[in-house]
Order: sequence, then C-alpha cells, then structure tokens
Amino acid sequence: MQAVYANCAGLDVHKKVVVACRIRQGGNESKQQEVKSFGTTTPELLGLVDWLLEWRCTHVAMESTGIYWKPIYNILEGSFEVLLVNAQHVKHVPGRKTDVKDAEWLADLLQHGLLSPSFIPPAPQRDLRDLTRYRTKLVQERASETSRVQKVLESANIKLSSVATDIFGVSGRSMMDALIAGHADPEAMAQLAKGRLRNKLPELEKALTGIFGDHHRFLLVNQLAHIDFLDEQIAVVSAEIQRRIHEMSQPHDDTHDVFQEPPEASVPLSVDQAVALLDTIPGVDKVTAEAIVAELGTDMSRFPTSAHAASWAGLAPGNHQSGGKHHSGRTKKGNRVLRSVLVEAALAASRTKNTYLSSQYHRLAGLRGKKRANVAIAHSILVMAYHILARQQPYCELGANYFDERKKEVTIHRLTKRIVKLGYNVSLAPVAA
Repeated sequence: MQAVYANCAGLDVHKKVVVACRIRQGGNESKQQEVKSFGTTTPELLGLVDWLLEWRCTHVAMESTGIYWKPIYNILEGSFEVLLVNAQHVKHVPGRKTDVKDAEWLADLLQHGLLSPSFIPPAPQRDLRDLTRYRTKLVQERASETSRVQKVLESANIKLSSVATDIFGVSGRSMMDALIAGHADPEAMAQLAKGRLRNKLPELEKALTGIFGDHHRFLLVNQLAHIDFLDEQIAVVSAEIQRRIHEMSQPHDDTHDVFQEPPEASVPLSVDQAVALLDTIPGVDKVTAEAIVAELGTDMSRFPTSAHAASWAGLAPGNHQSGGKHHSGRTKKGNRVLRSVLVEAALAASRTKNTYLSSQYHRLAGLRGKKRANVAIAHSILVMAYHILARQQPYCELGANYFDERKKEVTIHRLTKRIVKLGYNVSLAPVAA
C-alpha cells in the first residue's frame, strides 16, 4: 500500500505515560521506525516534541482517551498536524494488545492515510465550550439543590409546593425566610403572598401548618445559602461567556446586519451574530444558542451536509440491516452535551403555539411516542441550525398547518372519509378570500 505521509508518528496515550512510535520513509522505499516512552508532564512532553522533530514528522495521531489527550494536544498543536481519532475506529487485531503495538498500529494507519480525524475546534471555541458546559453543570446542581429544599419542606409537613407553582419566587422565598426566622404562624406567613397567589390565602394557611423544628431550620438555611451561591456563580459564568463572545466577535462587529439581506459567502459569521440567528428558532433561547455555537461552531464547511452534523451530534438514526431485515434504529453515540441541549430545546419547542416544530412533535408523538418525537424535533432543530449558520439567514417559520398544506387534497379526503363514516353527508365549498 502506498504511503501518504513519509514522516509521521502514532501515540498511545495514558495518564502517566505516552508510548510514541515515529516512522520515516527512506529514499529506497525502506521504512524506519522507532518506539520510545515519555512522561505526561510538560517538560517531558516538550522532549517528545523534540524527539518527533528529529525525524521531521509532519503528522501525529492519537486516540481520544478520556481527557488525557488534551495536555498532549496542547503541546503538539502548533508544531504538527495532530489527528485525534476514535478508539473504536482503530481497533487492533485481536490478541495483539500492548502499548507498543497500539502506537505502531496508529503510526502505520496514519502513514497510509487510513485514519479519519475527529473535529477539534480552535482554542477560543474550546474555551467557550468549557464555560458553557460548566454553566450547564451549575444549573443542574442548582436544580438538584431545589429538590432537596422541597424534600425538607415535605418532611416538615409544609405543603407549600402544592399551592405555589414556584416556591422560589418572591412569595415562596419570603415564606421560607419567615420559617427560618422562627415565625411559624401560618396566617401571618400566608399574608406574605404576592400577586395572584393571594387568591389562595386559605389554602396557603393550611399548607404552611407543619412541624418545622431546629433540624429542618438548619438544613433549610444551608440549602438556601447554597442556592444563592450557585445563582451568583451562574451569573458570573454567564458574564464571562458574554465577554468571551464579544472578544471572539470583535473583528466582525461591523460586517453586516444578520437580519438584513444575506451577506456574501466570503464574509465570516461572528459568534454574536450566530447566537442572534439561532435565537430565532422556536424553543431556542439565548443560553441555548450560546451552547449550540460553543459545541458546533459557526463554520459549517467542516460538515459536508446537515446529515453529517446530525451524525456527529448523535442525533442521526442508526442503520443496522442484516439478511434483508432492518434491526434497531437507535441513534449513535456522538456529542452528548450538544445532544442534551438540543433535546431540551425540542421539549421547549413542543410547547410553543402555532409553530412548525410544535405541529411536527404532536404529529410524531401519537405515532412513535413522546421520547422519540423529542429526539426527532432535536434533529430538526440541528438541521435548522446548520442551514441557518451556513446560509447566514434567520429562521423562517413554516406555520402549524404546514403538513396539512403540503398534501392538501390527501388531508381533505382523509377527514371527509372519517366524517362520512360517522353518518354525515359532506359538501365542501372553498371559503371566499
């Protein structure tokens, strides 16, 4: 097989050691290779760089092993063309599993151009991705803490959540502060209600009558303090995300207005413009748009089609056929963070009114179930995001009756047939414009 890269290397990455195999092609088509182990500290990795440069290696391949590939990628990024490959795609021959064999196998595959690299975004996008993922974890942790607060109230016979929709609103927080301060009079605490909650004063008095002791007070004080701390952290991280987006968008601030006519294809799309465009999709707010841009990026040329982007995100249907039969069509593994963000956006889109996504969800939920319908809507949102970023145009709403209008005669015939089966005569006349 013909060699594609004359000088290259393969790395078998572990937490404390990196086994490297470098290969170079001689003038008479003779191949030389050498294997050496290095530590994973920065000085030792710099020694790895020097060792690879001795043979003038141009390309380096390594498996995506947990997070242990990141320190090595940071050191090699500026000196070589680094290929991060999926471990499942480069499995070695069974029965030959050693670190040295793995490094040699990677180097051999790379030399002959048989490796497909994973998408690694540039450093600014990787930093933005870390921030959006961290904010998501903080929001999830806050949700867990609010569940613990509700658990403490229930154990103290306080049924506030049965009456108030949001116990962490202004009214609910005032009532919990009163409980902590020792004001256990249900009637006085019910008077702290604001707005429409005052219509439920009798129910509030019953719900606030409980057995609230020092043990519950201790737990509630610390849990509310933790929630306040998480709120502050979320605000700080969100402000940092906004600052990073502004910095990444600075060179393109005066390019064009994203809601006017589409720009020329040569004009790059800045991050803040991409966020503004994605925010036009039903179910996608600004926070969700920031997460999508951090994971997907703004340059869609790295994905040949929207189907490739969906497959990369783990939202493409599986394809398993054998013996003429189609087996499970479960979605493949992909970018789990982007997938979860899109599924949450799909759930929000399914609750919108008079939108194409809401109509699609209700159409599929009755046929395939709610969970599969949610995944299908997430796939649709990703396809929309791909084309919006590729064409640099805002979302265009098709309307809730899109599916009826697409096959209008079929819809009329189907509904007329159902009415006739119920024992009625049907005569149709078009409505005047």
